Amino acid sequence: MALSISTLDLLNRYINGVMGRADHHGENVNEVVLTLVGAVIWKATKDVEVRTYNDETANILWLFVGDNRYAIGYNHHTENIELRERTQNGAVLAEFNNDSTAGDIKAIFSTL
Repeated sequence: MALSISTLDLLNRYINGVMGRADHHGENVNEVVLTLVGAVIWKATKDVEVRTYNDETANILWLFVGDNRYAIGYNHHTENIELRERTQNGAVLAEFNNDSTAGDIKAIFSTL
């Protein structure tokens, strides 16, 4: 199920949940999350949607840039955050971790 992020309160709740899970399970991505959030806010042209699980926000986010839909989620096997085409099962367009720079992320999101 998806939740539309249309208020600052919901965005804050989502980011806090992701940060808490990253600090616990994803030390490889716990810093890059903040830069990715900024990139999503910069490029999203509609309300962002996030996955929910048991009435809590989860680690998959969907955004539209124009007519194109993208999914961003954490891959437990690679321990990276992936940007995918259309859905969480779409083609991987980019992977991010704490080694990704703000410049790297800006360059990738500039092409969306």
